[in-house]
Amino acid sequence: MEKYKRHSGVVIPLDRANVDTDAIIPKQFLKSIKKTGFGKNLFDEWRYRDHGEPDQDESTRQINHEFVLNQPQYKGGTILLARENFGCGSSREHAPWAILDYGIRTIIAPSFADIFYSNCFKNGILPITLSEELTQNFFEKSLNIAKFSLEIDLQHQKVIDGETSYHFDIDDFKKYCLLEGLDDIGLTLKNENDIQLFESQYKKNYPWLIRE
Repeated sequence: MEKYKRHSGVVIPLDRANVDTDAIIPKQFLKSIKKTGFGKNLFDEWRYRDHGEPDQDESTRQINHEFVLNQPQYKGGTILLARENFGCGSSREHAPWAILDYGIRTIIAPSFADIFYSNCFKNGILPITLSEELTQNFFEKSLNIAKFSLEIDLQHQKVIDGETSYHFDIDDFKKYCLLEGLDDIGLTLKNENDIQLFESQYKKNYPWLIRE
């Protein structure tokens, strides 16, 4: 998993509350567990006016030019700005996979669904909870300032807007994992020597339980 330390990018204002995981990545695209290839179908039912299916040629589809991801001023944006209760609905991990595969590393919202929030950290995405007042301020700027950008300093837990910075809270362990680029597998492998020692001793002590 890629480390997250400092990040800056154009803000994408998704002005919707209670965005559920089926809206983030619709159910028909959940057939793969490769973690990649989902970005092109992020918010599929909002990005297009026709129904999408896996492996469909995107160039033949009817684009919804009113949707924020299709508006030129937000192309290449890497910070998603949303309203309250982002990521509600089913617990599908494909949702953060799609967000990351699209290129988004940070999500800012007043609140998140619990499981989605945890899944973000496991996939290298930083979800930041800020007040509704500050979120609204960023929405207004992103809608009125071309290529409005923010900088995120995870080490010091700050969202930086020009000369002004805003503190955000984060669990120490989740922060550590993002800074070090550690998902669940990475955390386990940090104990690889101990695991190998245990397996070696286990084979010696209980050889009749081991199938080669």
